[in-house]
Amino acid sequence: MKIIKKNMIHQNESCGTEQISYLTCMFYILEEWTGVENLGEYLSYLIYLTWLFMPLLLVFLLPTIIILLIYISAIIVHIYKRKTDIKEGYLNDFWDGARQTLATMWYAHGRIWNGYEVHGLEKLPDGPAIIIFYHGVTPVDFFYLVATVLIRKKRMLHVVADHFVFLVPGLKLLIDVIHVLHGSQEECRKVLENGGLVAISPGGVREALFSDENYTIMWKNRKGFAQVAIDTKVPIIPMFTRNIRENFRVVGRGIKLLRSIYEHFRFPIFPMYGNFPVKLQTYFGDPIPYDPNTTAEELTQKAKDALQCLIDKHQKIPGNVWRALMERFTTEKQDNE
Repeated sequence: MKIIKKNMIHQNESCGTEQISYLTCMFYILEEWTGVENLGEYLSYLIYLTWLFMPLLLVFLLPTIIILLIYISAIIVHIYKRKTDIKEGYLNDFWDGARQTLATMWYAHGRIWNGYEVHGLEKLPDGPAIIIFYHGVTPVDFFYLVATVLIRKKRMLHVVADHFVFLVPGLKLLIDVIHVLHGSQEECRKVLENGGLVAISPGGVREALFSDENYTIMWKNRKGFAQVAIDTKVPIIPMFTRNIRENFRVVGRGIKLLRSIYEHFRFPIFPMYGNFPVKLQTYFGDPIPYDPNTTAEELTQKAKDALQCLIDKHQKIPGNVWRALMERFTTEKQDNE
């Protein structure tokens, strides 16, 4: 039958006739051109494999959404810089309009994608303070928090970032606009002395990469933030986001070579997957007030204990992606909200 149909094609049989469908005709033409028998079966198998591995492909492609939003943010500030009248901009703060635009975009994304909520925002003082937070695989919760604080409190958060962030191409202007800090004590003191809010994750990238579903705090012996708080006489406020490690996951945490590369060059090359639409909720703890009789070591331990209390209170251990997804749809009130 197959030979007969091929002969019919050779005899200029139209692909649109009832005897041969257009798709069947194309398959036979491709078989003759490539010399591959049963090409239709191979293509069917390829389609089957595509559907089989589609979920796996998606979990590695979804993180690009956050990267895309970051670069869209960078494009927005560049457009704003070129289009906004400078004299008009300096009547207030030149970048206010750009920051409001970015805040609206990230706030909307957080609410839609992760059902993002903030609890205890009233604990942020009107004056200066240091916010200490647990670092997930990505700081996407902090992007949402910056947007929320700007919209609801009309204040900007200055965040301390790892040095590699300043090496990412195309983000320099965006980094300046949203007040990302290198993290020197002098730089942080200046912001606090001017009445600003400084956010620091003492665990940083190491905590992001090498902590786990048990939400282990990994600060090592970092205590510079505590010394800055003592020098500027400001309170420290702990902050934690429920399910932040279920939002993204990192691959290769146990590979010694990758960890060795990070420890030597301080550049994270671990692949990640996820950006799951899990429920994210940020909680602020009670401020730790300035105490002239407390040393930097003691204050560091107090801050770590306060952060651990937030984790114990609001996070089910170990973290679970499916459970975090289901929290988007449950109507019962979360514990201790």
